[in-house]
Amino acid sequence: MDKSDKLRRAIETQARRMAQAERERPTLLAQTVFLGVLALLLVVPVVLGAYLGRWLDTLSAGYSVRWTVGLILAGLGIGLFNVYWYIREH
Repeated sequence: MDKSDKLRRAIETQARRMAQAERERPTLLAQTVFLGVLALLLVVPVVLGAYLGRWLDTLSAGYSVRWTVGLILAGLGIGLFNVYWYIREH
């Protein structure tokens, strides 16, 4: 086997890989949907935590934002975990 044969096979392999990557490239719509899903996975737990925390704070006497802040931070943690898990799986 000659060096030129090895070089030719390596070039052909790279050309096939490049063609396959070009065919499998995600569309703009697919990328937009992916980013939208990531945004929802992050935002929904934060908003739910804010609403639940605000409701719990209204049950206590006086002015309090402990539950609201705590559940917003918990929602942020859950949302970040959701995003990490989704990206890792896809």
